Amino acid sequence: MQSGSVKVSPFDLMSAIIKRSMDLSNVSSESGGAAALVLENREFIMIVTTSIAVLIGCVVVLIWRRSGQKSTKAPEPPKPLIVKDTEVEVDDGKQKVTIFFGTQTGTAEGFAKALAEEAKARYEKAVFKVVDLDDYAGDDDEYEEKLKKETLAFFFLATYGDGEPTDNAARFYKWFTEGKERGEWLQNLKYGVFGLGNRQYEHFNKVAKVVDDILLEQGRCQVITTAIVFLDMKMLSTALIRSGKRLVPVGLGDDDQCIEDDFTAWRESLWPELDQLLRDEDDATTVSTPYTAAVLEYRVVFHDPEDASLQDKSWGSANGHTVHDVQHPCRANVAVRRELHTSASDRSCTHLEFDISGTGLTYETGDHVGVYCENLIETVEAAESLLGFSPDTYFSIHTEKEDGTPLSGGSLQPPFPPCTVRTALTQYADVLSSPKKSALVALAAYASDPSEADRLKYLASPAGKDEYAQWVIASQRSLLEIMVEFPSARPPLGVFFAAVAPRLQPRYYSISSSPKMAPSRIHVTCALVCDKLPTGRIHKGICSTWMKNAVPLGESKDCSWAPIFVRQSNFKLPSDTSVPIIMIGPGTGLAPFRGFLQERFALKEAGAELGSAVLFFGCRNRRMDYIYEDELNGFVNCGALSELVLAFSREGPTKEYVQHKMIEKASDIWNTISQGGYIYVCGDAKGMARDVHRTLHTILQEQGSLDSSKAESMVKNLQMAGRYLRDVW
Repeated sequence: MQSGSVKVSPFDLMSAIIKRSMDLSNVSSESGGAAALVLENREFIMIVTTSIAVLIGCVVVLIWRRSGQKSTKAPEPPKPLIVKDTEVEVDDGKQKVTIFFGTQTGTAEGFAKALAEEAKARYEKAVFKVVDLDDYAGDDDEYEEKLKKETLAFFFLATYGDGEPTDNAARFYKWFTEGKERGEWLQNLKYGVFGLGNRQYEHFNKVAKVVDDILLEQGRCQVITTAIVFLDMKMLSTALIRSGKRLVPVGLGDDDQCIEDDFTAWRESLWPELDQLLRDEDDATTVSTPYTAAVLEYRVVFHDPEDASLQDKSWGSANGHTVHDVQHPCRANVAVRRELHTSASDRSCTHLEFDISGTGLTYETGDHVGVYCENLIETVEAAESLLGFSPDTYFSIHTEKEDGTPLSGGSLQPPFPPCTVRTALTQYADVLSSPKKSALVALAAYASDPSEADRLKYLASPAGKDEYAQWVIASQRSLLEIMVEFPSARPPLGVFFAAVAPRLQPRYYSISSSPKMAPSRIHVTCALVCDKLPTGRIHKGICSTWMKNAVPLGESKDCSWAPIFVRQSNFKLPSDTSVPIIMIGPGTGLAPFRGFLQERFALKEAGAELGSAVLFFGCRNRRMDYIYEDELNGFVNCGALSELVLAFSREGPTKEYVQHKMIEKASDIWNTISQGGYIYVCGDAKGMARDVHRTLHTILQEQGSLDSSKAESMVKNLQMAGRYLRDVW
C-alpha cells in the first residue's frame, strides 16, 4: 500500500502545471508537493509534453506550407458542371472495403482482384469492391468527397517510365499529390499500399511510395491531434484505435524478379491485421480453411464456322469513337515506311508514318503513340498446334454463366469479340512472354501426365522459387516454350485465354514528329528487336518486326494498318520559346527531339524568338546507323538547332558515348542550367539514362563547386521544377 500518494485527475494536473509555470515565486516553498505530483503522474506528463512539442512543430510546418502555396497558387479555371447519377450505398451493417488499382498492363488489376477474392472467402461479414481509380470519381471534388467516407482501403499502384503513374491513375495521382492543403481529412482511413515496379529503373515504385507517404502523414497528424485533445487516458487509447492507420508497410513489387512472390508475401502479412478488424469474437476461434484460388475460366460457346464472316470487326469499326484511348484505338493506315540504317549495317531501324487524317485522332509534340500489333504467323501456328484446335474454330468467350451469374466473382477481364482461334491467338494472346506462376498452376490443372503436373506445381510453389527464377525468368523462357516442355498440359480455350495467356499489350513509342509540320501524320522511329535468348530461341519483336515488313499506302492500296491511340506526355518544350534547352538522345532516343526540332523550325518560321538548343546524339558508326543525318544538318543550317554534338561508339580505338561528350561540354551545360535552361533525356533507362544522370550530377558538383549531397539536391530540384525531363524505357 502506498500511503500519502497524490491522485489527481488529468485536468487538475494540467491546471497545476500551468499555475506553477506562471507563479515561480512559490517554487521553493511548494517544491515537495510538486515533486510528488510530477512523480506520481510522470508517464502522463511525458505523453502530454511530447505531444505538445510535436504539435507545435506540425503547426509551424503547416503555416509554412500554406504561406508557400498562397504565393505560387495559380487561379483555378471554373470547373465544368457534371451531372450524373448518384451512387446509392446501402447500409447493411457490413464493413466496406475498397480496393483501388492503377494499372498499365493489367497486373495491378489482377492482384487487386486476387486479394478481393481471397478476402471474400475469409471475411464473410465484409463487402469488398475493386475499383479502377479513373472510374472512382468524375472530378477532384468527388475524389475528396468519396475518399473521406472510406474507412478501409487498399491501393495497388504501378509505376512506369520515369516514375510516372499509369494512365488510369494519372488523374488521381495529380490531384492527390498536388492538391490544396486539406488538413486532417483521412483520419478514419485504415489502409495498405502495394506497388508494382522494376528495380532496374531509378524511380522504383515511386507512385506507391509517394501515395503511402501522404497517407502515413495523415495518420501521424491525426495521432498527434488525438493525443492533445483527449487528455483522459482511456479516451486517448480509444481515439488512437479509431484514427487513420497504415496496416502493413508499403509492398514493393519488383517485376525484374518475381513480382508474384512479392505480392504473396505482402498479402500474407496483411491477413493478421484484417483478422483484428473484420472478425468478431466468435470468428476469432474459428480455424479458417486454407484458401486455394480457383483457376479462372471463361464460358466458351462454339459457333458454326460459317458465322465467322459475321464476327465483330472491332478494330475496323474503332473509328466511330469520339475519344480514342487504350480501350478505343482507331485504325490508321501506314502511309510511309523506310529503312533508316544503311546497307552496311547489320541491324535495322524503321521510319514509319501513320495516316490519321479523317480519324479524329490528334497529338502534341512529345506525346506517345500506342500501337496494337499481331503475333507472327509462325508463332500463331505453333500455339494452335500446342492447344490442339483447328485455326478455323469459331468461338466466343463470356464472363457470366448461362443464367447471367458472374463467373469467378468478376475477376475475369472483359471478353474479346467472337472470332476464330487463329484470330484470337493472333490479336489477343501474349504467348512469347515468360509465364507467371498462376499460369503454371493453371497448366498443371490440365496436365494429363502426373509427373508434368507435379513439376509445374513445384515451379509455382514457394519451394520452387529459385528454380522458377532461374529456369523461367533468367532464361527468358516463353509461354510457348513452357508448353512444349509440358506437352500433356492442354487447357481448354476458356482457361487458356483467362488464366494462361495474358492479353497482348500495345507497344508505346515516342512520336518523332510535330503536328505543326505533320498534322495528319504520326511518325514513329523504331529499332528492330531480334535477339538470341539464353534458351537459343531467336526472339523477334512483335511490333518492330511488323513495322519493318509493313506495306505503305504508296506501294499498295491493300496497305498495312494498325489500331493506334495517343498517350499524353509531360515531355514538352518550355512554354517560353526563348528558354535554352539541352537534348540528349542517342539512337532511337532521338525520336521526340526530331519532333521538338520540327516544332522549333515552325515557330521560327512564324517569327518566334528561340533560345539556344543543343543536341547530344550518338550511334555506332556514321556510315551505318546515323539516322536522320540530313535532317539534323538541315535543322542546324536553319537555326532550329544551335549545336549538334555527336558521339560514335565504334569508330575510334575507344568507345565514346554521349555522356563523354557531356563532360567535354560541362561548362556550357552548367551555364545553360544557370540561365534557367531545360534538360531532356530520351532512351534506355537501365543503361544510357542512368549514366547520363550520373554525369549530370558530376558536372553540377564540379562546375558549381558543390559537395555530392548539394549536387544531388540540385538535380532533384531541377526535376521537381520540370526542368529535367526524361522519356525513358
